[in-house]
Amino acid sequence: MSAQTEKVLERAAKPAEEESKKRCQIIEGARKVFLAQGFDATSMNEVARVAGVSKGTLYVYFQNKEQLFQAMVGQQCREQRERIFALDPEDHDIEGALTRVGLALVEFLCQPGRAPSLRTVIAISERMPELGRQFYETGPAFGLAHLTSYLKAQVAAGVLAIEDCEVAAAQFMDSCSATLFKPILFNFGTSPTHEQIEHVVKTAVRMFVTAYRVKS
Repeated sequence: MSAQTEKVLERAAKPAEEESKKRCQIIEGARKVFLAQGFDATSMNEVARVAGVSKGTLYVYFQNKEQLFQAMVGQQCREQRERIFALDPEDHDIEGALTRVGLALVEFLCQPGRAPSLRTVIAISERMPELGRQFYETGPAFGLAHLTSYLKAQVAAGVLAIEDCEVAAAQFMDSCSATLFKPILFNFGTSPTHEQIEHVVKTAVRMFVTAYRVKS
């Protein structure tokens, strides 16, 4: 396991800060405003109004909209990793495990509101590199690290034969989402149906297993 992968897993293992009901209420209000107006046009006054809290209460939880946006992005990333990448290294049903990951990943990415958030992160990451780093480390890098760890366990168990598990994990995730999520990201396509997602994911799983499963 690479040092970078170990770092991501170590940070992710730390208990997340428990979010109060009021904090979650503010983040949900901020999400609506950020999606409707974009990062630059969003004001703390408008967030407070939409969230149904006073401006004073808002500043108790968040000092500025940069911190608020980071919290919103962090919440989305935690949702992703908790729902998608719960992999058991003792589970040697490769097709089943990868199918569950692939379906959950694409369905998560293609939900309304995910692409606009990602576009916003990309747009402001040049002037706020810490936000881009945080998003990638707690989101995509977390998923990649956990899938890599699962594949390494299957290699050790003699189920798979993979030279570079991190590359294989990244290729699998991209093959599941590329033709479905990228059009949405660039405002070119609409959300795919479950049948379309299932077809693409099953194709990706079949290619992966054909390439890497140990031949009996």
